[in-house]
Amino acid sequence: MIILNRPQTDPFFNLAAEEFLIKNTTEPLFMLWQNTPSVVVGKHQNALKEINLKFLKEKNIPVIRRISGGGTVFHDLGNLNYSFINFGHRESLVNFKKYSQPIVDVLQKMGVDAQLIGKSDLKIKGLKFSGNASHVYKNKVLHHGTLLFSSELNILNNSIKVSEINFSDKAVQSNRSTVTNIQSHLKEALSIEEFKQKIIDFVMTSFPETEIRYFTKTEIEEIQKLADEKYKSWEWNFGYSPRYQYSAKFRFNDKTISFKLTVKNGEIESCHFDLNTNAIIKKLEGFLTGSLHQSLALATIYDTNTKLFKELGLDKNVFLKTFIG
Repeated sequence: MIILNRPQTDPFFNLAAEEFLIKNTTEPLFMLWQNTPSVVVGKHQNALKEINLKFLKEKNIPVIRRISGGGTVFHDLGNLNYSFINFGHRESLVNFKKYSQPIVDVLQKMGVDAQLIGKSDLKIKGLKFSGNASHVYKNKVLHHGTLLFSSELNILNNSIKVSEINFSDKAVQSNRSTVTNIQSHLKEALSIEEFKQKIIDFVMTSFPETEIRYFTKTEIEEIQKLADEKYKSWEWNFGYSPRYQYSAKFRFNDKTISFKLTVKNGEIESCHFDLNTNAIIKKLEGFLTGSLHQSLALATIYDTNTKLFKELGLDKNVFLKTFIG
């Protein structure tokens, strides 16, 4: 097994690296890596439904979609991510217990009662510190998970603190759990780098003929290209979301107007307003239909139709908050 040393902390690069490696590696891999603050959503999730968009914009925290399923997680430099890429028969590739067990063993050797609870969560005394997910490509599996060591839990909770009342869809939903940091359960003080080394030492002891290597210059260039073209794109991070309906209300002419947007591949394919016979409302409906359901596109609609929105009595901030959250 190869232990791939990944010092990069750019979340776009690191998520792209997972895809690049599972498609190109010819040897089993183990990796530990960290990201600067970011929110990572599962492949089959509605990104807007899973996040606190206003908070993330204020904190300049990016949202990135990964290639594996499962729920939304928060990364920062107090969180350590681990990944295995392995080979096998397709029907037996996904095995959460097998790939999370080394983490459990390391922590139990340190006197921490870590356990795999349910399908994919690692917990200490009922508190979650690790979420895990898998992705299969041909005869290979990527298993990866978070390890909350000394993360900013307040920022984590605010980043994924959402209201579900505006969305209706069949997307995968996150299973919200009360979380904890590993560091607070240790009997002796330990830095995240020391914890990382303990895991590496355990893997090197457990797997024969293990060696450490780094990305080559060519690999870095190819991964960066994938990061720039895919993982930084709105189309992948938000547009890939399953079809959904977004509902909300606003006041117009002393009446409460309810509306529903139907969004597919990030584009508003239809919209329905209670007061759909009103000429001003019908104009708004026309501008929205076919637009991307994103802040930039909606802001452009507002900026190019200020007279219409003045008649509606909606300022820009209220319009954006109402129509995208």
